[in-house]
Amino acid sequence: MAEIDMQASEANFDGLVGPTHNYAGLSFGNVASRNNEKSVANPKAAAKQGVRKMKRLADLGFRQGMLPPLERPSVKLLRAVGFSGDDASVIARAAREAPELLAAASSASAMWTANAATVSPSADTADARVHFTPANLAAKLHRAIEHGETRRTLSAIFADEARFAIHHALPGTPALGDEGAANHTRFAAEYGAKGVEVFVYGRSEYGQGPQPQRYPARQTLEASRAVARLHGLADDATVFAQQTPEVIDAGVFHNDVIAVGNLTTLFCHERAFVDQHKVYDELAAKLRAHGAECTPLEVPESEVSVADAVSSYLFNSQLLSRADGTQVLVVPQECRENARVAAYLDALGTRATPIDEVLVFDLRESMKNGGGPACLRLRVVLNEAECAAVNGGVWMNDALFARLDAWIERHYRDRLAPADLADPQLLNESRAALDELTTLLGLGAVYDFQR
Repeated sequence: MAEIDMQASEANFDGLVGPTHNYAGLSFGNVASRNNEKSVANPKAAAKQGVRKMKRLADLGFRQGMLPPLERPSVKLLRAVGFSGDDASVIARAAREAPELLAAASSASAMWTANAATVSPSADTADARVHFTPANLAAKLHRAIEHGETRRTLSAIFADEARFAIHHALPGTPALGDEGAANHTRFAAEYGAKGVEVFVYGRSEYGQGPQPQRYPARQTLEASRAVARLHGLADDATVFAQQTPEVIDAGVFHNDVIAVGNLTTLFCHERAFVDQHKVYDELAAKLRAHGAECTPLEVPESEVSVADAVSSYLFNSQLLSRADGTQVLVVPQECRENARVAAYLDALGTRATPIDEVLVFDLRESMKNGGGPACLRLRVVLNEAECAAVNGGVWMNDALFARLDAWIERHYRDRLAPADLADPQLLNESRAALDELTTLLGLGAVYDFQR
């Protein structure tokens, strides 16, 4: 059993946008994704925007890592649904007979590492290891194929089994639909202290309760409880809250589109949860038992509507703590382009709130595909010994930034339309890029084509 070290910090592992980044509009319920369906993407710009975000946060003193893209297009998926022949023939036939399946196989959605897994730090778990459960993402075909590859990547980065436990995804059934950290937030007095983990679900498969009517609720209560059991979390360290069905129907497909938390701060919209004040009360009571006081910062509908929150991704932001204890809110440029959201953020500086600074990032390419700063990162609380056990090649620094920037320049297209997915050369380009990337990061053979 690993020893618990109170001197811990939060690391953010951002997903590197893959070479097949495109706007196929695959995610029903994600308004931005569907609104930009069939428009032309710029994978090179998307990847560079993401890498610049990582580098800037690392330069500001935050612990920043990265997760590599998955292999796309997934010829494995296309073969599993009956296409045969060499790889080029498989892609050509899929493009003719089932372009929607080719689009699913080509999705670069693994860039949204908030959906990669749910993570519990060693301070919370029964065996004092950091636990990861890859999300099964059962609601969407293009995402449901990710978890096996995600687990392999996590196992390569967090390889020390004495300190890290990498579970298999839950069974891929709607009853256990699991969307990962996008529906999970941890609160604690400090990162290394015992905390309270809030699991947010959209519906219960077997229980009674309200459900959305327009868009699907992707996370179930049963899945959230299963992950908590796998991670060895005690009852006094968990809260299960239901997302308001009406906001799911308004385009809030994950909790991180309507709420974000850090340490003892919960920044959320007033319509985020069912029985919202009961959620506050339970979280406050359980945090108080661990020596911490909860600080909700609730945004009223009168200042920022749910529609404003969805269009700007105000809550799909990163709430980060500096070494001096001040908190920084990282928001996308779209927050400055929405008048009501911009006014709210400007007013933060004149109010007594836990947020001390707002940083704005241009993530236009990823925002058009339905995800902002919080979607792009997986939060992992690590003590110093655990940090030292992480594969060192994935930590962002000046040298890695320079290598990645040059690598993107060599391998990525600056234009990709949905029709371009039929080009078999895209698979060759992607594999060449990923093969070089694993060497650059020191990850070994993590892709099927390398084995």
